[in-house]
Amino acid sequence: MLGKVLNTTYDAAGNNIQSTLADGTVVVYNLGDMAWIIAATALVWIMIPGLGFFYSGLLRRKNAASMLWVSMVVLAVVSFQWFFWGYSLAFSDGANKYIGDLQYFGLKGVLDAPSIGSTRIPAIMFCIYQCMFAAITPVIAVGAIAERARLGPVLVFTFLWSTLVYDPIACWTWNANGWSFVMGGLDFAGGTPVHISSGTAALAISLYLGKRRGYGTERLAYKPHNTSFVVLGTVMLWFGWFGFNGGSALSANLRAVQACIVTNLAASVGGLTWMLWDWRLERKWSVVGFCSGAISGLVAITPGSGFVGAPAAVAFGVLGGTACNWATKLKFILHYDDCLDIFAAHAIGGLVGNICTAFFAQSSVAAFDGITVIPGGWLDHHWIQLGYQLADSTAGISYSLVMTTIILWIMHFIPGCRLRTDEESEIIGIDDAEMGEFAYDYVAVDAELGPKAELAGAPDHGRGGAGNIDESHSHPHSIEHEKVAPPA
Repeated sequence: MLGKVLNTTYDAAGNNIQSTLADGTVVVYNLGDMAWIIAATALVWIMIPGLGFFYSGLLRRKNAASMLWVSMVVLAVVSFQWFFWGYSLAFSDGANKYIGDLQYFGLKGVLDAPSIGSTRIPAIMFCIYQCMFAAITPVIAVGAIAERARLGPVLVFTFLWSTLVYDPIACWTWNANGWSFVMGGLDFAGGTPVHISSGTAALAISLYLGKRRGYGTERLAYKPHNTSFVVLGTVMLWFGWFGFNGGSALSANLRAVQACIVTNLAASVGGLTWMLWDWRLERKWSVVGFCSGAISGLVAITPGSGFVGAPAAVAFGVLGGTACNWATKLKFILHYDDCLDIFAAHAIGGLVGNICTAFFAQSSVAAFDGITVIPGGWLDHHWIQLGYQLADSTAGISYSLVMTTIILWIMHFIPGCRLRTDEESEIIGIDDAEMGEFAYDYVAVDAELGPKAELAGAPDHGRGGAGNIDESHSHPHSIEHEKVAPPA
């Protein structure tokens, strides 16, 4: 990449840029297309700290800063991994059905040639746009470590997971050589590579880490400690999703506009649906419920956003909000501790979106960009599309679950790489134990905290055991027993 001189000029009107490739081929890119994808890249980037705020607000105060840390540090690790070999493994021209080669190792040769995603933008632009997708996906998954994991091993896990899980799934979904792409699977913006892969990985992480201390007792019957963070995170995610789905058109065209329309509509309907389901039980108008439903609607519409019309977006929102709301009960039925309901929102939401895409995809909508030709879904009497979507979804769930579990257990036996924290750190809070920093000027302190000797000599009630220690004051909205954080 370094040292190459580009032969690039503007046309007479200044609306397009012309580049002469090494083989003498002249390619033309529209500056409007490029400007939109640059903006969409920034929009997807802002979703990443937005997800950190969303996760942080849902947790207890003593663990709030750790999720903000996760969102930014995972972004940094994946940005390096994407430069190092991630982009090449996902989008190299010589990829096989499952994974790419090292053709673009270190981004060598990723410059002005037409991208594998669209000939309307250069490879270098497609690379940075897709980097944002690669970065947000493990951030979604790693939220499952909340309140009970060491932070250092997260760096190692992120690099390995991006390489062994995200890159292959992205390759088989979006690379022109990938088996799902060749088969005819429809995934416009990441139903399987982003949401199913991360949601299923979160389930694997939850099963590996085990339950938090006090699981099944009133100790963990807390409400989100900062509703404002939840709303702020949702705003940033919803805002960025216009670039996530709209930008996946890889051009400034009518298909991008349509994707933005259905994205906003599905989010709105999903939020209302979840909120009404919660009102049915609590007779309270929950803003956290609305935010959860909006994200469920956004997840569901993601794979179909470039293929479906506006009426279908209403169905995506209703079905996504309903399915994800009900799926939050799975953790009680199957006895796993997914405290942020990542599997319910992303894996189930992505699955619903993939299936709905089979029903509602239309060739006429895909053709809004003037280029794409697909047989459509059931609305176009293309019945086999449901089989394609189920095959892709099943493969994504199975591969992510198995490979994530393997990564976690290999790391478990490597000194210094074990993810699970100790009981004392869990009681103190990950912020204090792992970071020595706090999200606020004070954090709630559990009654169990005292001299280490007392803690060591305390009876062990086990994770999830019905011990007699009262942790009710660790309720996120309680301000009793404050611990003042050291000055900055």
